[in-house]
Amino acid sequence: MDEDLDSLSHDDLVREVKRLREGIRRHRDSTGHDLCWHHPHLWGLLPESTDPLPEVPGWPQFLRGCIRYRQSLDERLPDAPRTTRDYLG
Repeated sequence: MDEDLDSLSHDDLVREVKRLREGIRRHRDSTGHDLCWHHPHLWGLLPESTDPLPEVPGWPQFLRGCIRYRQSLDERLPDAPRTTRDYLG
């Protein structure tokens, strides 16, 4: 799947690593409600051109997942700053 890397020069590989790091950092630095969104720009960093549609859970399953994700933030990042800002789209 990654055979395209075999033919890249050292300089091209360095450029590719920097491009991927920038995309990962952009995703990592998402905060608040931005963490909940569909992120096709992250998948767009891959060489294969696919645009997979996500499997969308029903509302009860989705909300349970959101609650579990939020609980995991309390467990893993108990000292992280909190906000009361609403998402207004």
